[in-house]
Amino acid sequence: MRKKILFILPLFMLFCLVSYSQDSAKQKTLEFYGFVMTDIGYNFKQIQGDWFDVVRPTKLPSYKNQYGTDGNAYFSVRQTRFGVKGYTQTPLGLLKTQFEFEMFGTGVDAGQTTIRLRHAYGELGKFGVGQYWSPFMDIDVFPNTVEYWGPSGMAFFRNVQIRYMPIQGDTRLTIALERPGASADGGVYADRIELADVKPRFKLPDLSAEYRYAGKFGYVELAGILRKIEWVDQGTDQYDLSGNALGWGLNLSTNLNLGTNSIFRGSLVYGEGIQNYMNEGPADIGVKNNPGNSISPVVGKPLPLTGIVAFVDHNWNKKFSTSIGYSSVDIKNTDASSPSAFKKGQYAIVNLLCTPAPNFMFGAELQYGKRDNYTDGFSSDITKLQFSFKYNFSQAFYKNN
Repeated sequence: MRKKILFILPLFMLFCLVSYSQDSAKQKTLEFYGFVMTDIGYNFKQIQGDWFDVVRPTKLPSYKNQYGTDGNAYFSVRQTRFGVKGYTQTPLGLLKTQFEFEMFGTGVDAGQTTIRLRHAYGELGKFGVGQYWSPFMDIDVFPNTVEYWGPSGMAFFRNVQIRYMPIQGDTRLTIALERPGASADGGVYADRIELADVKPRFKLPDLSAEYRYAGKFGYVELAGILRKIEWVDQGTDQYDLSGNALGWGLNLSTNLNLGTNSIFRGSLVYGEGIQNYMNEGPADIGVKNNPGNSISPVVGKPLPLTGIVAFVDHNWNKKFSTSIGYSSVDIKNTDASSPSAFKKGQYAIVNLLCTPAPNFMFGAELQYGKRDNYTDGFSSDITKLQFSFKYNFSQAFYKNN
């Protein structure tokens, strides 16, 4: 018996070695992935109709009954997503590409179930080019929730960029030049024809960077952004409203391991003129009175903001999990801002999610949002109960080296 064991053992070890060598020789070349997701819920209050299935404080009423009636049910499949990743060996190293879209319409397609590009990105070595997460944001702060839009005070922006990554891995350093862009709020002068002649100009790309230090505790990350925003008065009246401003921001974020079953996800953002990099924010530039100047009676000013995210994700066991937390974004308005201008947005969620089988998740989530106006004393809030069902899929293709 012992001789048989001594004879079989080397054969078994040889079989394992051959099997490992064959598996390790395979290289992933293509991967299809995504999920089908359905949201069913009840909105106890009201929100602008294009955003019926999310919580966005900027889209809550700025005066009583602005968006119709309270108490409406909703059904949505707009979170459904599809993506493709490619992996190609080149003389310069591994070329990684990603093309991903979802069905959540925004912009001119707001409120629609339509194709919306998320990522169109390629990466080779230490360089990446295309539309991808801005280095100024930290996607790992996003909690394990089913509400689509996410925390109001979180920096969240996918942008077209060229990036350099001198340090890669869990600890990383990224520097990027990003597509510029900004928005303006005319405040109490918004309807003045003189402001209609003011057009934006962006001579320089936005400059962003992030550094993340990772360890057994989790990680801590600091990101920053600098951007030049200009506006040119092309009118022929007696006013000259041209100007420029420096937009800047800092984003301190972290994931902290709280034992083996819980993670704290948090961030603190502060800056001026960076609203379009935030998950929720009004205009980047506001109008400020400039008394005593007959040529430039008003000037543009980058609006300061503070964003906070604090969530805890907890796994009760292998099948059940809960996420609970709070987020807010606070804007420092100018003296010429409209009394009903957006001042502060708050966001809070608690849920119970279940994964009874691989690739299938369902759960219930209680959602809350609140909007505060600038000076007219009005505020509005929203409470929603949402049930979501998510079915993941993926298929990878390999080739032998």
